Amino acid sequence: MVAGPEWMAALDSAALLDSVQEAFLAVDSTGLVRGVNRSAEELLGFPAEEICGRHLDDTLHPEHDGPTAPALARLFASAPRRPVAREIRVRHRDGRMLAVRATVSVIPAAGSPIACIFLTDLSGQADAEARADRNDSFLAALLDSLSVGVTACDDRGRLVVLNQAARSDLGLLPDGPVPEPGKITAGTILRDGRSVPLAWEQTPLGRACQGEHVAPTDVVVEVPGRSARTLATTARPIHGADRRQIGAVAVGQDVTAVRRLERFRACQDTIEKLLGTSPSITAVAPDLLRTVAGTLGWPGAELFLLDEGSGTLRPAGHWGAADEIFGHQPVHGQGITGRVWATGQPILVPDLTVRNDRITGYERERQEACLRNGVRTALGVPVRDGGTLLGVLTCYAAAPEVHEDQLVVLLNGVASQIGAYVALRRSEQLARQLSQVQEDFVNLVGHELRTPLTSITANARMLAEDAGLLDDEHRQMVTAIDRNAAILQSIVDALLDLAHLDAGHTDLQLSPVDLTAVVSDAITVARHTAADAGVRIEAALPERLTTTGDGVRLRQVVDDVLANAITYSRAGEPVRITMTTDPTTIHLHVTDLGIGVPAGEHGRVFDRFFRGSNVRHHGIAGHGLGLSLARAIVHLHHGTISLSDNQPTGTVVCVRLPLRDTPVPVS
Repeated sequence: MVAGPEWMAALDSAALLDSVQEAFLAVDSTGLVRGVNRSAEELLGFPAEEICGRHLDDTLHPEHDGPTAPALARLFASAPRRPVAREIRVRHRDGRMLAVRATVSVIPAAGSPIACIFLTDLSGQADAEARADRNDSFLAALLDSLSVGVTACDDRGRLVVLNQAARSDLGLLPDGPVPEPGKITAGTILRDGRSVPLAWEQTPLGRACQGEHVAPTDVVVEVPGRSARTLATTARPIHGADRRQIGAVAVGQDVTAVRRLERFRACQDTIEKLLGTSPSITAVAPDLLRTVAGTLGWPGAELFLLDEGSGTLRPAGHWGAADEIFGHQPVHGQGITGRVWATGQPILVPDLTVRNDRITGYERERQEACLRNGVRTALGVPVRDGGTLLGVLTCYAAAPEVHEDQLVVLLNGVASQIGAYVALRRSEQLARQLSQVQEDFVNLVGHELRTPLTSITANARMLAEDAGLLDDEHRQMVTAIDRNAAILQSIVDALLDLAHLDAGHTDLQLSPVDLTAVVSDAITVARHTAADAGVRIEAALPERLTTTGDGVRLRQVVDDVLANAITYSRAGEPVRITMTTDPTTIHLHVTDLGIGVPAGEHGRVFDRFFRGSNVRHHGIAGHGLGLSLARAIVHLHHGTISLSDNQPTGTVVCVRLPLRDTPVPVS
């Protein structure tokens, strides 16, 4: 509706201006304020009577370089058809500076034109913008202080947030504008936990942009010239107050060290299985090294072992495609492998591209060979068995590594597995060699000495029978020859008997045996020897104890154990024999109070030819075969024999045999 002139004239212009929320000032061409509304009084802090009649500069105290008169003169002269807007700062009565938008229009009036100035208070907007700037700065500082990477995008999928951790994870510069996703993926490869490449839309943030809530998901980030990193990433969409999606956010935590530790646990299990089924380290080395390098994501690894004969490192195996860096002969004290060999300590070279003028010619050749084949990092760790160096494990990487300390610890664990295996195989080989030497010795003694000993014994007895031809001195010499030849003969017989038992060439003659009778007969025979030595024998035996076994061989066990107890007992001390049973086992104990067995030697008393150090020092005769024979016979009866200390002195020998028949007491 268009109002008529009469109606317009009836309007109260002062009341109309007072109803306007914006401050209004009417200014003449000389710059004097001719009228204001109530909003102007409130904005400037002056009453109308103090504003009207004063120059505009004295009223507003605008913050600019010069007076307003020239600007007003130009404005009145040009009389623009559209209002002119400008943002300025004016002073309140209390001294505060206020940001305002001044909109000026020139309108004709009776006598001269009037400039109508409307002032819009921008202080609230400025404060809001300042608060927003402060909030943005605070948020940016907060995000950059986080150790986790944070990325966010708007509703159109454009990246709007990328904190410092995320920039580092993605291989971007720490400063500069947020790049487009396409520029990130152009130089960085993103993969899932199964190493399948991911397009940006398939990443957790890309999926969240499509409305998906993404639970923690591994994303592998591969940046050229840097080792791969694994980020456990969660993502979710962002919704506004109206529930409309306005963007998405993703948070990625570096779990490279954790995932590597998990993979190394599986790697060590695999290595244990490989070593457990392999006949030798050289046979398993390629598979073992492939497992280690594959776990690290490294291109190659090699293993060297010390040759026991020459004392030099020899290649035991390698894995990798770069044949040029393998198959070399390490030099003691030079290169990664040679320095580990010399120092016995792990050595990590994080960046082979760093030039070192002090390296030797051999080291420079190795360095150049590695660089030609894309190797940037090398790590060598010693292969040990306790304090003994057995070899060196050397691994090669294509990029500098993070978490170096963890890497050294993990590879030391693998090297320890290899060292234990190598030591075990070498000890087994040594044991086989020693066993073969003993067997050869037994065969030599048994077969090469038996015939001459038989001849010596026969001739000595023939001489003894012709006693009338010999005087007393010669008869004593013949008797000594016969006695010592008999001793040698018993040793030879014992060696051959033991060899046949160990080889399984001697069969037991099994039948029901009264073990009480066997032990009693042995005691009866031994009492004469015991009496000569001043030792008494005490026995506590059941009336009868029947089992299945070889009576002759079991008597041999009792004789040997009882003879040992008497031999090593002191005069006046007892030797006690007891025999008891439980539902399945016979327990025969022979206890003495003699000189005992020195600490640390208990495990060897059943070995061939072993005699305790205290026995040798006391000059007690013996050949160290009795207990070995006893053990062999007891084992053939599926029993056990053991030795322990008696208190306060002496030893207890315990023979345990299966109880095959129920004991029948004698009535």
